[in-house]
Amino acid sequence: MRTKSEAKRQKILDVAAQVFREEGFERASMAEICARVGGSKATLYSHFPSKETLFFEVMFLSTEAEFEATHAALNPDTGDLGDALRHFGRRFITLLTSPEVMAVRRLIVSESGRSALGSTCYERGPKRSEGIMVAFLEKAVEAGKLRPGNLRVMTLHLRGLLEAELMDGFLFGIWETPPEGLVDGAVERAVEVFLRAYGQP
Repeated sequence: MRTKSEAKRQKILDVAAQVFREEGFERASMAEICARVGGSKATLYSHFPSKETLFFEVMFLSTEAEFEATHAALNPDTGDLGDALRHFGRRFITLLTSPEVMAVRRLIVSESGRSALGSTCYERGPKRSEGIMVAFLEKAVEAGKLRPGNLRVMTLHLRGLLEAELMDGFLFGIWETPPEGLVDGAVERAVEVFLRAYGQP
């Protein structure tokens, strides 16, 4: 059963999500969110010390289900490693290029050096993803599907290859959605290069 504090926190998140959808990050204000939630600003700020922190939490929660589904695609029991990596890669790119994740990435860049938001995002996003990917690749090495190596470096190389052809277009606002066929082609090429580098001869 939720405590009163937990229920209040959830209400703030629900209202904030609606305000951010309607107004966007820049135009949304903590005053407007507080007015819709009801209660004092002190209560709002006791849960979320800044608009940036609140925005991050809203975006994080909106992508959590997709994050879990994406990483569940890394099934160590899959027979064909290439197929498993391609399936994961397509879901991974879809997650990374979603409006919510791209909004958080841009916010982290703008807040760099001014708050602890970046480290919070890293712990709950990239670092958590990295741990799941490392565990998957470790199973693939144990099964003889990949050559032994530094698992963290292998993970970073895989992630970098998957992002290589697409991230600039999204980070710099060149694309709203990727050009048709680019994701599948980019994932195919990324997995091919990765398996050439780390696959068994």
